[in-house]
Amino acid sequence: MIKGMLDKVEKKYGGGKDPRTSFGIFAGVMGLVSNLLLVIGKFSIGFLSGSVSIMADAINNLSDTISSVLTLVGFYIAGKPADREHPYGHERFEYISGMFVSLMITFVGFQFLLTSIDRIRQPQSISFSWVTLIVLLLSVFLKIWQGGVYRDIAKKIDSDTLVAASKDSLNDVYTTIAVLVSTAIEGITGLRLDGYIGGAIAVYIIYSGIQLLWGFINELMGIRPDQEEIDKMKEFLSSFDEIVGYHDLLIHQYGPNKIFASVHIEVDDRWDLNKAHQVIDQIEEVFKNRLGVELVCHVDPVNLHDEQQQFVYLQLKKIITAIDPILKAHDIRFVSHNEENVLYFDLVVPSKYKMTDEDILKVIQENINKSVGSCLLNVTFDHNYLL
Repeated sequence: MIKGMLDKVEKKYGGGKDPRTSFGIFAGVMGLVSNLLLVIGKFSIGFLSGSVSIMADAINNLSDTISSVLTLVGFYIAGKPADREHPYGHERFEYISGMFVSLMITFVGFQFLLTSIDRIRQPQSISFSWVTLIVLLLSVFLKIWQGGVYRDIAKKIDSDTLVAASKDSLNDVYTTIAVLVSTAIEGITGLRLDGYIGGAIAVYIIYSGIQLLWGFINELMGIRPDQEEIDKMKEFLSSFDEIVGYHDLLIHQYGPNKIFASVHIEVDDRWDLNKAHQVIDQIEEVFKNRLGVELVCHVDPVNLHDEQQQFVYLQLKKIITAIDPILKAHDIRFVSHNEENVLYFDLVVPSKYKMTDEDILKVIQENINKSVGSCLLNVTFDHNYLL
């Protein structure tokens, strides 16, 4: 059923310039309608039965309704093309709308926690009816269906916002089941669990809101890309036999589909500018067409024909590999001037590495003096967080 519905949406909008926006708006409308039905149903039975836990569950669905509105607005603005004020597009607005949703969910949770505490202090009986049970059961099935729609659309358009909405929908299933169980227990045994269940739901709402909020804040601050994405980029760079190597890969994300990267490409310093430009263009084209990444390359010429340079280069690589293969050196230059030798290079070190920069430098200095001879080291330590 869900697949057939999404196929119709894709057939209608998939050929457009921005199917992502169309799917996102469809998800927002679907969520708005289904959540409104849940709010009306639960508010009605909650008011008639006097159950604070059902009312809390209804407010949770009301926050989901407002979330759907924000999803609609978020996908609409995120789908706008780049302009003079926003040259990287508007896709990050999806994270902003998600952040507001998270704040609202957290606020609602705190309000109903206070209400539930009052109900625990002054317990009241709720009116049990089969209509209440039927409405709650129908809401469980509707939320399962809703979560499935969000999940499938999220996979199709790679949307963190809809992934969060899917998890929220499926988590709502558990809260509604808890309300259903407490209502049934009170109806059968007379045990007044309403305030406790309402409090548990409120705590859960607060936890979910804070968790979602933190996720969207990380996205806006610039979170580390998935390791799978990093590995794909490294794999493509390593596949170009013409280049000597690469380093300083940096990745910037301005939304799920707006990824920019920069990298330093090492090439033979005997190449002319036309050849270097041609190879760089090929690399950038591969990244754009196969990975959807806008790559900018910086050319680093490497001396491959000077015997002394090559000897020092190999010795340094051997020393660094012996310390730890994860350490990488680049931009290596050996300069002799007025009987003084200076070895310049950058050393890439993972974050929170087991050795300090000073300890690494000391080991390299001792071994270079043995294998190459006396020389000064001029090292730039690069603490790379993409390793």
